[in-house]
Amino acid sequence: MREQITWNTPVAAVAGKESAKVEKALGVTTVAELVGTYPRSWVAKGSLSDLGQLNEGDHLTMFGEVILCEVKSYLDRRTHRTAYRLEMRVRGSDGELRMTWFDKRKETTLWRARTMQVGSFGLFAGKLKYFNRDWELTNPRSKMYAAEGDASQAYEAIPELIPIYRTTGGVDSWQIGDTVALALDLLDRVPDVVPPAIRAEHDLLDAATALRWIHGPADHRQLGAARKRLKFDEAFLTQVVLAQRRVELASRPAQERTGGGELLAAFDQRLPFGLTQGQRDVAAVIEADLARNHPMHRLLQGEVGSGKTVVALRAMLRVVDSGGQAALLAPTEVLAQQHHRSITAMMGDLAQGGLLGGDPRGTRVTLLTGSMGTQARREALLDIASGEAGLVIGTHALLEDKVSFADLGLVVVDEQHRFGVEQRAALSAKGTRPPHVLVMTATPIPRTVAMTIFGDLDVSTLRELPQGRAAVQTSVVPTLLQPAWLDRVWERIREEVAAGRQAYVVCPRIGDEPPPEDGPVLTSVEELAPELIAGPLSGLRVAALHGRMSPEDKDAVMRAFGAGQVDVLVATTVIEVGVDVPNATVMAVMDADRFGVSQLHQLRGRIGRGAHPGLCLLVSRAEATSPSMVRLEAVAGTRDGFALSEIDLAQRREGDVLGTDQSGRRRTLQLLSVVSASDVDVIEQARELATSYVEGDPDLSGHPDLAAAVRALDERADYLEMG
Repeated sequence: MREQITWNTPVAAVAGKESAKVEKALGVTTVAELVGTYPRSWVAKGSLSDLGQLNEGDHLTMFGEVILCEVKSYLDRRTHRTAYRLEMRVRGSDGELRMTWFDKRKETTLWRARTMQVGSFGLFAGKLKYFNRDWELTNPRSKMYAAEGDASQAYEAIPELIPIYRTTGGVDSWQIGDTVALALDLLDRVPDVVPPAIRAEHDLLDAATALRWIHGPADHRQLGAARKRLKFDEAFLTQVVLAQRRVELASRPAQERTGGGELLAAFDQRLPFGLTQGQRDVAAVIEADLARNHPMHRLLQGEVGSGKTVVALRAMLRVVDSGGQAALLAPTEVLAQQHHRSITAMMGDLAQGGLLGGDPRGTRVTLLTGSMGTQARREALLDIASGEAGLVIGTHALLEDKVSFADLGLVVVDEQHRFGVEQRAALSAKGTRPPHVLVMTATPIPRTVAMTIFGDLDVSTLRELPQGRAAVQTSVVPTLLQPAWLDRVWERIREEVAAGRQAYVVCPRIGDEPPPEDGPVLTSVEELAPELIAGPLSGLRVAALHGRMSPEDKDAVMRAFGAGQVDVLVATTVIEVGVDVPNATVMAVMDADRFGVSQLHQLRGRIGRGAHPGLCLLVSRAEATSPSMVRLEAVAGTRDGFALSEIDLAQRREGDVLGTDQSGRRRTLQLLSVVSASDVDVIEQARELATSYVEGDPDLSGHPDLAAAVRALDERADYLEMG
């Protein structure tokens, strides 16, 4: 009898000499992580495997029935000797697959044929290859369920549901299953993260039973019960972590920022437009947050062009009115410079506080980026440290140790998903006491994602667009089917420019990247811009913009485009967010199928920002029936960013959304889908229960298993760190 093992025992204790392969294939090191890696699917022996989606080079694990088994000889061209191959066909629920084994020895081939007789069933694993107009596995590894004798009797002995694990080819699905089964047999105790009272109230299995049933269900009833319990575990554990964060944030002391000056009122009087009802509502909520004695932690999400920047600026001015400073952190120099230009333009002489000609009620607006010259940088740092600069706008340069604030009261993070945990925390730490935090995103977030990823933030949403915004028509230009349509794209741009408007042409590449090993060469800025100048857009003022240009050159190009001195801007996605040129009315996105749904929606948001209608042309060489073209048609069919975000997340799947597939780590959420409407109730229920439980037991001292699981999740789930 083997010695029992614990939750934190190394995988080597159960995997033996295969432990290195198992650890590498699954990204696990302990028994807890091993048994917490669930099968990717369960194949019912009556339905066999689904062969509907096949891609060359994929590693496939298939369960099926042998319907053909033949031994053939051939002349090996390398050795000029007779060799042997076993040709088999295996039937799945959605087709058949050819299997071929090669061997120099006849007896080995005959032995394999005896173990794989027609009518037997087995698991087969290998790399897919398309050869002679047929899919096949060459020399696949196998596990047979009917090797000899009566195949029908062997079939009865096969489990009703066979677990299939996600593998990388170094270890087979059934090897993982055997290792997991051994671990579950030897475990002395399985920790249970759900308190007994909650488990009983919601009719949930105990953790040990759920694990046994998820890895080896006797039927669909057991599988369903196990999935229900373990899906709840994922939701509950995540929500407990977030509930603890909310409690901890609420306990921090913060300076109330209730105004006292006249800056915000003066700014409101000078606004050339009225705020939308949505902007007024969100502004009122933010002002109430700023008046509290614990830090605001709010996410402001909004449709492209909904006016988030104005709302954020008003909050920043409120803090300046209270005697503090506000910092706006942008992910790129182009965006930081754009914010600096637009904010100073909106504020006018209110942005020149203390300077000759400045309004006495005003403040200083300072820009800090990594590319600034020594003298300009020194002056900016002095303005920030002295408090002369009430508003500070910058890039990652704001995070450097040399940057010191007199009284940092509010941190605004634009395009928050582009910043890491440490970066946001580094800026917040520069306050004498915890500052208020407002993070913004122009990528709408579905409710389940907001509850799961941003669950420690209060969420405000802007859906309404300001009055005067023009309509934007979006059309797909399939150049593979209609090559001549590309000429019409350039004609439309010329027509818009002739009418006094401006245009963007967006490319996926800069131009000096190495060409792809396979697939078409993508359009680049450095190649397309000269072609347009010499060809279809000759005579127009065409300029290029990309991320590898010097900051001075990028700023000069953007200023020229904003001033109407450039007709057509050929750029990469550096113009994706923050760029506001109302006179730009047309955009052509080259190789549009290479961009994500949300990214295309962001790019499209750069046009139609003035009084003139916009036209977005999605140019693609993709096949008419390809998933890429379906995605482009979805973008063309609606301007509702929230609807598009659902499509985008469904295609990218939550592994990408949560960032839990990075660095070779296991996914934290395996069964719970934050992009599935069916899991909304689970997430909401778990959130309510977790909030209530943490309020009664903030440090989880009453449930050690839950406390230990939270510590483990904190160590590896950086995506939850939003503070």
